[in-house]
Parts: sequence; structure tokens; C-alpha cells
Amino acid sequence: MKKVFKIIGIVLLVIVVILIAAPFLFESQIKDYVRKTANESVDAQVEFSDISLSFFRSFPQATVVIENFSVINNEPFKGDTLAIGEELQLEMSIKELFKGADEPKVLDDIKINNTFLNIKVDSLGNANYDIAIEDTTGAAADSASTGFSFDLKHYEINNSRVKYLDEGQKLLLDVEELNHQGTGDFSLAESELDTESTALVSLDFDGVNYLNRNKVSLDAVIQMDLENMRYTFLENEATINQLPLTFEGFVQVNEDNNEIDLSFQTPSSDFKNFLAVIPETYAKNIENVETNGDFIVNGKIQGIIDDTYIPKMDIKVSSNNASFKYPDLPKSVEDINLDLQVLNETGLLEDTYLTFDNVTFRIDQDRFATNGSVKNLMGNMLVDMALKGTLNLANLEQAYPLELKQDLNGILTADVTTQFDMNSIEKEQYQNVKSSGTASIKNFSYKSPEIPNEVKIANATMNFNQGNVRVPELKLTTGQTDITASGNIENLMGFLFTEQNLKGKFKVDSDVFAINDFMIAETETATEETSNQSATETTNEAVKIPSFLDTELAFIVNTVIYDDLELKDAKGTIILRDETATLQNITTNIFGGNIALAGNVSTKGATPTFDMDLALNALNIAESFNGLEMLQGLAPVAQALQGKLQTNLKLNGNLNNDLTPQLSTLAGNALAEILTAEVNPEKLALLSRLDQQLDFINLKDIDLDKLKTRLTFNDGMVQIEPFNFNVEGVNVEVSGSHGFDMNMNYNLNLDVPARLLGSQVGNALSKLSGDEIRNMTVALPIGLKGTFQNPQINVNMQQAVTNLSQRIVAKQKENLQERGQDAIRDIINKQTGNRNQKPKSDTTAVQDSTQTQTPQTEQKPKNQEEQVKDAARNILGGILKKNQKKKDTTGK
Repeated sequence: MKKVFKIIGIVLLVIVVILIAAPFLFESQIKDYVRKTANESVDAQVEFSDISLSFFRSFPQATVVIENFSVINNEPFKGDTLAIGEELQLEMSIKELFKGADEPKVLDDIKINNTFLNIKVDSLGNANYDIAIEDTTGAAADSASTGFSFDLKHYEINNSRVKYLDEGQKLLLDVEELNHQGTGDFSLAESELDTESTALVSLDFDGVNYLNRNKVSLDAVIQMDLENMRYTFLENEATINQLPLTFEGFVQVNEDNNEIDLSFQTPSSDFKNFLAVIPETYAKNIENVETNGDFIVNGKIQGIIDDTYIPKMDIKVSSNNASFKYPDLPKSVEDINLDLQVLNETGLLEDTYLTFDNVTFRIDQDRFATNGSVKNLMGNMLVDMALKGTLNLANLEQAYPLELKQDLNGILTADVTTQFDMNSIEKEQYQNVKSSGTASIKNFSYKSPEIPNEVKIANATMNFNQGNVRVPELKLTTGQTDITASGNIENLMGFLFTEQNLKGKFKVDSDVFAINDFMIAETETATEETSNQSATETTNEAVKIPSFLDTELAFIVNTVIYDDLELKDAKGTIILRDETATLQNITTNIFGGNIALAGNVSTKGATPTFDMDLALNALNIAESFNGLEMLQGLAPVAQALQGKLQTNLKLNGNLNNDLTPQLSTLAGNALAEILTAEVNPEKLALLSRLDQQLDFINLKDIDLDKLKTRLTFNDGMVQIEPFNFNVEGVNVEVSGSHGFDMNMNYNLNLDVPARLLGSQVGNALSKLSGDEIRNMTVALPIGLKGTFQNPQINVNMQQAVTNLSQRIVAKQKENLQERGQDAIRDIINKQTGNRNQKPKSDTTAVQDSTQTQTPQTEQKPKNQEEQVKDAARNILGGILKKNQKKKDTTGK
């Protein structure tokens, strides 16, 4: 007996050793088999991180686990991921491992865990799942002779996602958190499959969202006819959100199309079924809701599905004289009637339409009703709708558990009918729209984190006429702002039903308009690094012009408030389009004068920009300087001025988030004129210190009246075109530049009367006469660097003395030259004057009368040049004779 137990023990030990060692023996074979099967079966890149084999996970079955697998498409979806998953488990009999490489492996169980299946069909009809390689050899081989054979008994899909996008049909189906399992026998031609499914389903069609993560569950027993590919629903129960449905029928997969024949209905007629349709997030707990009346859903879907046809359908939703009341809310909703039908009788997509007749409800005394139809749901929709009723919006929250960030309020009244087709709306052919009636809202208020103050609408009325909506009156207040407006909306239907921007023209009147009351906040988070802390988050508010507006506003405002500024009698036109505000013919009174401006402000890019022309007329300089940061940067010296300013500016640049200019980015030019001005040097360190160093003048006496100059600015620098002004008879020329950071580089050239420089040039002046001193001026250069509040002043007196000395020397040379010329002129006059005189009687001549006389020849008078030459000879001759006499006397 001991020997028998010993043999049994040895056998068991051998079996365990084999079970442990076998995976290592077969693992390489399995990997090669999977790779070979994938490469021969699909036109795609199949990858996985590892394949393992275990006999213990589901003993006595063998389990192959493929980890971190992916399927990447080739053309025409090259690079797209068709599938990616964490784990794929394949269970089979151990004997399947001993089959040859050319024999199919029969699978009994498949489990897919944490997998994403991304299915795409492009606009040309190409599908990314169509990756099977066709057999081009023509061999009549059995299709199951290689690869895997699916004789499944069980399969599971756990925590996975399936996304289906059809670009041609504009259809998006997204199934998330999918958990599905089925148990049956796929080895039989006919069998029953028992399934359980839960998921969150989202559905978008043609840009409209119909389901948004709606909870769907289905427990169904399906009769499978695998030979004819026909699947018949036997026992089933489904829920959409909290709405129960039962259905019956079949789905058959044919070679060229699919065939469907299903009918469904609610298992009961309780009106609570209606609340169950609404997503649980909004409907809340409906178990204790009191309901009366019925709610019935039933429908049929029957027909062929292919490239031409969709199934015919007849889906009805009805309710009659129903009501509901939530236990924690004071009011109920009563007189609820529904009569809704979705119908398609031809199987053609464009023949699908929706009708809704006698849709009504009442809260207290407020009754609302609508009816109409939408035809051609899948094509050029034809809308015919009527809406009539009065509704106190505050009652909605008292009858239904809405979770809103603000309380609803106001009285909405409507009596409107409209007929239109979507093609006309999209093409803005509003002459094809037939609308009539009125709608109004009174005593409405609105709060939002995006705006700083509550918006209150006392009254807003809209009159509908074809595609145009006339707004005869709109009265609105928010913060400090009051608005009375009237105008037209050109495309309300296009704005509501398509992606068109809202177009209109309005006239706006206001007593007070505060800009900050309408700033739409866009939160930005910036990260700053400092030496003390690694990162600090700061939040800025960026003002954005709404992208959906295409509106013209002509306004007249008594007072505009912008930060600390008040503008009076503002009027003009603002066009809001493409996230840009275009300003036309805008004028306003401010700082004791007036401003006219035109240009644009754009918030379309990441950084707001502006381009503006401004005309400032007769502005108070001190008030303007204190109120306008830009003026402080352009003309810092204005801080010390009292008077009136006039200027024309052309400038552009970037804006900060609050739409104030970034001074370092400004570019443009300005022509500025000071109409009248008085100077107070004490208000600016530059002028105060300059006044102290120039003791011969008083800067308070500067004459700046009618002073004009031109400025250009770019890259944060302001360049001043040279200009002149007068102070106590001293002419001053100014040239140079400064930055918006207040660093400056200026040169002053003063033409100073020499007498004002006193002892500093006294020795030089002593060489001049009184008249010359009174008329003599000295060029005094002064260099200005540093900043306007901490200036570096270089008064170059030495250069002034040098300049004066040079002028005195030049003056003395000029005087000597004039004296020499006068002396020569006198000599010339004497010499030429004697020759031109007639001869007088000479006693010497009488005494020589006895001598023989020579006849005299009459001479012509000499010109001036000859007279000068003669005079020069006589002068030189006289000088030479004197020199000879001195030599002779010395030689004795």
C-alpha cells in the first residue's frame, strides 16, 4: 500500500512540475503564433509588450494573456490608433497547445480589460476597422484552417470605451465605462446568448447633442442563428437614465445590408416615466415625487439599413392632463400635455420628421403652450412652430429642482409664430423666413462670475417680422450704468440655430456708462519664480470682446466712467466685429477740453492690440497729466505745467489685460502745441535743479505760449524734434529723447547774453566796448541725463567761455581789419584827392621862368584801381625813403 501512495505522490509531483514548467516550454511558441496570425490577418501594426501562459488562472483551461497591446492603422488612416488595451485574456483547452502551427486554436473564453476602441469612417466612406487582408491566392482553403476558431462559451468587456465617428454622416457615438458580458455557445448553429450591459452613452448628430453621458443598461436574452446571422430578442429589460423600456424583434446581418425589426414600449404608463427620461443629475431622486396622469412611449423601427435607406420608424410619446410635485418644493407643475411623434414612412433619410402638438404646462396661473413640426430632420430642416404663454421665471425653481448659480426671476411673455428652412438661415436669405408676433421680459436680473455687477432689465421687447427682430425698447441697469436702447437684430434665427454671429444695429442712450461694468473676465494663471519660493500662481483678468457679436452701436452718453476718469457728452459709433471694436467719429469732453478719436481695438490674438488716431483740443495740462498715463510717458515735463494743450496723435501698440496701453510697445507720432502755459519748476526735480544751477534766469518766466513740436515714439523711446522757446530774453533750443522708463538723453543750447554770465566771463568781456557787450551772446550747452526725478545736469560753462573768447578774438580781428581798411581809405582819399586838384601859381615856377619850358600833354583821369596802386606806391615809397634816411644817418 505504501508503494501505491508513493507512486501517486510521484505522479502528482510530476504533474505539478509539468504545470509549472509547461508555460515556459510553450510561451515562445505562443508568441510566434500570435505574431504570425496577426501579420497574416490584418493590414495594421500590431504591437504588445508581453505574452504569458498560465495553467493556474482557470485550471484546467490554459490562459494566454496579451499585455499592453495596440493596433495602429496603415493608410489611409496611417498613425491612427484603432485599438489600445491593457489586457486581453484568451482561454482554451490545454490540448489546443499541442496542435500544429497550421491548425486553428479553439478559444472558449475571451476577456478584454481597460481597452479603447476608436472606430472612424471618413467623408469618403473609408473605415479604419477594415483591416482584414483578403486572400488573393485563389486557394480554396478552409477559412478556419489557421488562426483562432471562436467556439466561445463566455466573453467579457470590462471598463472599456468604444468611440464611433462617421464624418460623412456627421455622427458621433461615444460609449464610456462599458461593461458587457455574454454567456452562450458559439460552437452551435443556434443557441441562446445571455447578456448584461451597462454604459454611459453620448450621441451627437449634425452638430446637435442628443445624449450626454446618459446611463444605459440592458439585460437581454438573444436567440442566435449564426448560420443566417439573425439575432432575435427574447427576454429583455433596458433603462435609459431611469426610464424602463421593453422591446422585441430581431436584427439580421446580410451580405449587402442589415435588416432590423424592433418594437419597444414603456412597461407602465406612470407619468414618473417622463421624469425618468431626464438625466438623474437634473431630475434628482424621483421615488417620492407625486405624479398624476400618464406618460407612454412606444415605437417601431423596421426596415433595411444600407447606403440608401434607413429603417422606417414610428415613435410616439404622449401624456394627457398630467402633473408632478417634488416633496421639498412649494409649487407643482400641472396641466401637462404631450403629443410628440417621430415618423419616417419611406425609409429615406430626408423624409424623417417630428411633430409636437398641444405641448402645454402650467405653474400657478402661468400657462405656456407650443406646437409645430420639424420636417426633413436629417437634411434641410423645415421648421413650423408657434409659442404662446406667460411664465414667471422665479416659479421654475419652486416647482423643479434646478441647481443654478443664480436665482431666476422676471416675467417672460411670448406670442410668436415662425416658419423657416435651415438652408435659408445658413445662407442668410431671411426673406424666406416668416415670423410674426412679440416677446418680452420684464423685471429680469442676472448675476454671473464673468461680470462684476448684477444686470437688471426693467423691460425688453422684441417684435418679430420675417427674419428681422425689432427691439423698440430695452431698459437696462448694472452697477453705475443705465442704458436705454432700440434697434434691430438681423439674424436671430441664424444666431440661435447655426454658428452665425449675432448681427444688428442699435441706438444707445445713457446718462452714466461705466466701462468696468461690462468687462468680461477671462481668467489666466501665470507662474512667477522668485529666489525665496519656487512658484507662485497669480490670476489676471483679460477683457475680451465677445466673438459672437457683429453689431453696430451708435451712442450718446452724458457721462462715461473709466477707472478714475469721467468723460462728458460722449457720442459716436462703435462697431463690434471679429473680436474687434472699431471706433468711428467719437468725441467727448474731458480735462476742460475735448477729444476726438477713431481707430480700433482688437482682442482676437493672445495679446490685445490697438491702432488709434486722437485729436486733443484745449485740454488742461495738469488734469491730463494726472489722468493719462500715456501723457506722463510722452511728455513727463508736463507735470510742471499749468495751461492748455492741443495735440494730434497717431499711435498703435499692445494692450494690457484691462485694455490700457503697454507703453513699451507704443509706436507712432504726435504734433503737440501748448496754447498757454505757466511753469512751476518745483513740481519736477529736473526743472527745480536746473533752475538752481542757472542763477542768471528764472524758469518760472519761460514763455511756452504757442510752442509747437513733433514727437515720434517706437520701442519704448520718445524722440523730440528740435524746438525753441524763450525765457527772459534767452533763446533755448531743445533736442534729444527719453524712454517710457523716464531715462532721458537731452541737449539744451542756450543763447545767453554775455552780460548775464557776470564774473564767469568778466576778463573776456573787458576787451569789448559797451555796445559790443550789450549785443554779444554766448552759446551755453547743457546736457541732461538720468531720469526726470533724478537728473544728471551738465552745465558746460567752460565751453561757453571758450565760445565767448573765440567770438571776442574774432571781433577784435574784425575791428582791426575795419581800422586798417579805414586808414588805407583815408590815405587813398588824400593821395587821389591831391592829384585831381588843379595847379596853383607857384613862386618857384615864376623864378624859373627864364628857363626853357617843355610843352605839357593833357592826361586822362585815372580809375579807382590805378589810384589805389599809385597811393600804395607812394605809401611804400615814403616808408622806404624813411628807412634809407635812417640807414644813412647811422652810417656817418
